[in-house]
Amino acid sequence: MPDDRDLIPPGTVWLVGAGPGDPDLLTRKAERLIKAATIVFYDALVGPDILRLIPTHVRQVPVGKRSGRHSKDQSDINALMAEAALSGERVVRLKGGDPSIFGRSTEEINYLFDRQVQVQVCPGITTASAAAASSSISLSTRGLARRVQFVTAHARAGDALDLDWKALADPACTTAFYMGRTAAPEISRELIAAGLSPMTPVLVACDVSLPTERLLHTRLDLLPLATNALAEGKPTMILVGEAVAQGARHQRRATTASTSAARSSSIN
Repeated sequence: MPDDRDLIPPGTVWLVGAGPGDPDLLTRKAERLIKAATIVFYDALVGPDILRLIPTHVRQVPVGKRSGRHSKDQSDINALMAEAALSGERVVRLKGGDPSIFGRSTEEINYLFDRQVQVQVCPGITTASAAAASSSISLSTRGLARRVQFVTAHARAGDALDLDWKALADPACTTAFYMGRTAAPEISRELIAAGLSPMTPVLVACDVSLPTERLLHTRLDLLPLATNALAEGKPTMILVGEAVAQGARHQRRATTASTSAARSSSIN
């Protein structure tokens, strides 16, 4: 059998997508890479159950960023990875979700390439896909959502979101807002001002794929209230668009079926 360590030759860096948090949603390759590493630099959003997959002999270095609380800035992270690789380590940079979606992977890849460090990418399941799966919806739906757009709702403290709201307010699109909790009032206000109906369906999803996951179907004009009621400081994904309503319908059917079964059980 081939040795998994051959996946990461000494002096090599892999950017690995850890997915939304559930270890069962890791790709098989991601798990093999984690076990083949000699050092793992991991983000704050990497789930604790995934960190438990890292062998005990592997050095673990937290480099996470959460709501303005940064253990390391990007330049420090770049330098640490390069230093580890150039000293002969087998390096895994473990990122929540997919490294190529708001993961700053381009900055890290360019920095490492400039220092003659070989770097490769292992994709992961992005949170928008996992949130849609948890809610039994499709991000794209024939006749309702002809395209999907991913948007980061993170801005520097005190700054407004610099987004093309007119382009985002497409009723035939599903829009996924990453890190959307703080920006929820602005998302609601600006999309409505740009022409999207206040009644547009919205899904607010917290701790996606984890045992603590919470989902709330609402509408665009009520998004700030829904986020305040549900998010509670948790990592939050906001999905906006007509396709989102399919999940609400599935949820109602499931609730009705569950209630009917309970009534039948109590009668018998």
